[in-house]
Amino acid sequence: MKKRIIATVLVFSMILTMLAACSSSETTGTDDGQTAATANGKTTESKVVLNEVAHSIFYAPMYVAIEEGYFVEEGIDVTLITGFGADKTMTAVLSGEADIGFMGSEASIYTYNEGANDYVVNFAQLTQRAGNFLVAREEMPDFKWEDLKNKLVLGGRKGGMPEMVFEYILRQNGIDPAKDLTIDQSIDFGSTAAAFSGGQGDFTVEFEPGATSLEKEEKGYVVASLGTDSGYVPYTAFSAKKSYIDRNPEIIQGFTNALQKGMDYVQNHTPQEIAEIIKPQFKETDLSTITTIVTRYYDQDTWKDNLIFEEESFTLLQDILEDSGELSKRAPYEDLVTTDFAEKAVEQSKQ
Repeated sequence: MKKRIIATVLVFSMILTMLAACSSSETTGTDDGQTAATANGKTTESKVVLNEVAHSIFYAPMYVAIEEGYFVEEGIDVTLITGFGADKTMTAVLSGEADIGFMGSEASIYTYNEGANDYVVNFAQLTQRAGNFLVAREEMPDFKWEDLKNKLVLGGRKGGMPEMVFEYILRQNGIDPAKDLTIDQSIDFGSTAAAFSGGQGDFTVEFEPGATSLEKEEKGYVVASLGTDSGYVPYTAFSAKKSYIDRNPEIIQGFTNALQKGMDYVQNHTPQEIAEIIKPQFKETDLSTITTIVTRYYDQDTWKDNLIFEEESFTLLQDILEDSGELSKRAPYEDLVTTDFAEKAVEQSKQ
């Protein structure tokens, strides 16, 4: 996974850096992402291109911030693009195609360890638990992780957070991922639910809406939450190149303030209310299904009440990477994480 990310990132970065510099007025509104001036001397909203790793109900607080107009309140015009993978999202950020990336923080560690000069810094953590679930072919109210021994499980790609967290849980339960079961990592992320529905595997590890869809079709049953069994893990965070943050602290602060408002909303409203707000982001999904999924994430304490990426969380992330054999050396927290913007956003939210 690491090699895949780095190879992709470095190739694209070398090719696109100069192009990105020339076209940044189209991407961010100005050559450095700062607010553009209008003819009458007033200012317009700062344009920010945000590349998300996936479009998922798992990230509800961000969509609340969009739908409730919190970014607009902070003077930020967000263009949301889905990268479909941490490697692609990281490439977009490093090449300048995106101003801010939303992905697993392991990608920032990989690129930093490869010696990137203008590395990516995490400034706001969104989720604090894994968002995937273990689905079986039948209901198993007394499920134990030992039940996976000698079974075939449809898993995630090597080096990705879903797979690493899954393997971390297995090891915590005394199960050797390489010897005690078979994990099929050959199926594309978005196709595992269909493959399972078609008869492949004894279990599958699914994000939403895959898990709920399998249950509604009576093709599978959620028997465990990886988010619950792995404990608090810094699963996803917002990040930007160090140079972008240095040039645009007001944009990063406003962006973080808007996110904090979204976090506050989900902490103080019911799953039904949250589902109704984010429904426009998921037009292909009915409200009942969205509510079911939001409730599942809500009940397992998926979302932090603030965006502060704490050092102990970063240490745990590197423990998981190391445990999975994906970490060549540990990266310094003080280089890859800043809490200044999140702390100020919390202070502002209390006023």
